[in-house]
Amino acid sequence: MQKLTRDDLFSLERYAEERDAFRSRVLQHKLNRRLDLGTNAALYFEDRLTMQYQVQEMLRIEKIFEADGINDELDTYNALIPDGSNWKATFMIEFPDEAQRREMLTRLVGIEDRVYIQVVDFERNYAIADEDLERSDRNKTSAVHFLRFELPAEQVAALKSGATFVAGIDHDNYRVEVSPVADNVRHSLLADLS
Repeated sequence: MQKLTRDDLFSLERYAEERDAFRSRVLQHKLNRRLDLGTNAALYFEDRLTMQYQVQEMLRIEKIFEADGINDELDTYNALIPDGSNWKATFMIEFPDEAQRREMLTRLVGIEDRVYIQVVDFERNYAIADEDLERSDRNKTSAVHFLRFELPAEQVAALKSGATFVAGIDHDNYRVEVSPVADNVRHSLLADLS
């Protein structure tokens, strides 16, 4: 999938004009890219459009208009755009109650390494987590992680030929499997593969 360049972005002025319509389009797109893993975890699969939105919002919020600042944002968020042989996702641990969330983040150390997808008839593919920086220590994990699921060519071919897949977590303190992943999510994710 092609990475974003400065030419793909709206100027701050133009984005102010286009923001509502663009945001609506992105939110509709994201409906097919969220995968709930039980009641307290979710994968938000990223792609070029979701990252363009993220960059545009960061530029807007931080009022960044100089080339170096724009390039820094592009470097950061382009890393989350799939490369054609993988899926990239933001993994969120979601406990609404703050005290419960704090407690669970201590009980879920290492959960980011136990998230998987499995194309039917193949082995599980465990996430490669937090390649940019470590977000956990031995005492607690973070509520947000960035994951990459690398898919061998034979699995990509199987998916493109109609194979389904499951997703889950097999951590000692949080086990769940979604089987199979809904067709709307599967179809959206196929666009990320070469």
